[in-house]
Amino acid sequence: MMNALLFLLGLCPILWLIVALTLLKWPTWKAACGSMIVAFALAMLVWKLPLMETLTAGLEGILMALWPIVVVIIAAVFTYNLTVRTGAMETIKQMMTSVTSDKRLLVLLVAWCFGGFMEGMAGFGTAIAIPASMLVGLGFPALFSCLVCLLANGVPTPFGSIGIPTVTLANLVGLENAPLSFTETLQLTPFMILVPFLIVIVTGKGLKALKGIWPIVLMSGLSFVLPQMAVAYFVGAELAVVVGSVCSIAVTVLLSIKVKPAPEYKMELEKGKPLTLKKALQAWSPFICIFVLLLATSKLLPPINNYLEQFSSTVYVYSGENPNALKFTWVNTAGVWIFLSGIIGGLIQKANWNTFRSVFVDTLKQMMPTILTMCFVLACAKIMGYAGMITSISAFAIMVTGSFYPFFAPWLGALGTFVTGSGTSSGVLFGAVQMNASEALHLDPYWIVSLNSLGVAAGKMLSPQSIAIALGAVDGNGQDSKLLSMILPYGAAFLLLMSMFAYIGTMFLA
Repeated sequence: MMNALLFLLGLCPILWLIVALTLLKWPTWKAACGSMIVAFALAMLVWKLPLMETLTAGLEGILMALWPIVVVIIAAVFTYNLTVRTGAMETIKQMMTSVTSDKRLLVLLVAWCFGGFMEGMAGFGTAIAIPASMLVGLGFPALFSCLVCLLANGVPTPFGSIGIPTVTLANLVGLENAPLSFTETLQLTPFMILVPFLIVIVTGKGLKALKGIWPIVLMSGLSFVLPQMAVAYFVGAELAVVVGSVCSIAVTVLLSIKVKPAPEYKMELEKGKPLTLKKALQAWSPFICIFVLLLATSKLLPPINNYLEQFSSTVYVYSGENPNALKFTWVNTAGVWIFLSGIIGGLIQKANWNTFRSVFVDTLKQMMPTILTMCFVLACAKIMGYAGMITSISAFAIMVTGSFYPFFAPWLGALGTFVTGSGTSSGVLFGAVQMNASEALHLDPYWIVSLNSLGVAAGKMLSPQSIAIALGAVDGNGQDSKLLSMILPYGAAFLLLMSMFAYIGTMFLA
C-alpha cells in the first residue's frame, strides 16, 4: 500500500503537467513551472530532502538545460531563421520541388527526405511546418499535407535539432552517446523503412500507389536508416539524422529523375527560374558548414577532438550525497559550431550586421517559451531523481508489470512526448525511470532506455502541439479534432507494434 501511495505521489509532477496542458490549456512553460513547484514541495514534505539539497538539485537541472541544450536550440533555430531571412530557404524549396512531377515521389521527397533534414538540423516544429506549407503551395489539400508530415516526423524526432533528445537522455542517465544512438536507430529501423511506404500509400489512396515505384520507396527508407546507423555507431547522435536524410535526398532524387509519372499521379508544376551551382551552394552553405565542423571535431578525428576537450570544466552543484558531475564543454559542443556555421553561411548569403542582430533577437523571443520549458522540466527531473521519487515510480511499475515491463516501456516515451510535444522533455521525464527499471530487471540499460525514444516516435505524431504546428502552417486552425482522427490510427498502430517489438527484442537482445 505504501509503495502504491509513493508511486502516485511521485507521479504528481507529471500528472500536474498532463492536467495543466490538456484540461487547463496552459502554455507548456507555465505548466512545466508548476511541475517543478510540485516536485519541490513533495521532495521536501514527503521524501524529506533538505531545503538546500532541493534547491541545488533544481539548480543543477537548470544549468544542464542552459548548456548545452538551450545553446543548441537557439543556434539551430537561428541558423534556420537566417536562411529564411536571406531567401536561401526559398532556393532550397525550389530545388526540392523541381525533381519530379509524380505526386507520390514529390510528397516522399518533401515530407520524408526534406522533413527529416529539417528535423535533424532545426527540429522544434520546423520539420512539420515547412514541408506541410510546401505541399500546400504545390496544390495538395491542407489536411493531407499535415497528415503525411506528421507521419514522416515521428521516427527522426529522437535525433532532432542536432541530436539534442538523445544527447540529453544519455547525459541524464549516464550512458554513452554513441552506443545509445546506435541502439535507438536499431529499434527504429523497421519503422523507418515502413514510413515511406505509408506516405506513398496515403498519397495514392491505396496499395496500388506503390506500383512502379516501390523500389524507390524502399531505397528512400534504406538510404536514410543505414547511413544513420553508421553515423550513430561511429560518431553519435548529433549528425545521425542529418547524414541519413541527406543520403535519402540524394538517392531519392537520383532515382526519381528517371521515372516517367503515371497519368493518374502526374502534377502540372510551374517551372521556376533555373538555378546555378553557385546559388545552390550558397543556399546550402550553413548546413554544409555544420556538417563539416561537427564531423571534423567529432571522435572520428581524435587529435582535434582530444585537443578541444581540454576547454571544459567539471563542477558539482548538488549539495547532498552522491552528486553527479556536471561537465561544461565550452568549445567542442554542437551549439558553438552551429552558431559559427550560421554566421559563415549568413556571410556567404550576403547577410549584413543588422540582419544578424535582428534574426538573433527574433529567435530569442521566439524560443523563450522553449528555453523556460527546458529549464523547468530539467529542474523538476533532477529534484525527482535526487529525492527518490523516480526510484519510487520505477519500483512500483516493475512490481506491477514484472517481466512484461519492456512491453510498456515505449508507452512512457509516447506519453511524455504526447503531453509535452518534445522528445527531449519525454527523455528528461522518463529516462531515469527506464534506467532504474533496466537495473532492477538486470536488462541491458541501452536497450531499455532506448525504448523510451522508440515511444517518442509514436507520441510525436499524435501530440496536440505537433497537430497545432501543422495546422498553423497551412492556415487550417480549428481542424485539430479532424486531423487527430486521421493520424490516430497510425499512431496507435505504431505504438502497439513498437510494444511488441520491444518485448520480443528484449527476450533476444537484452
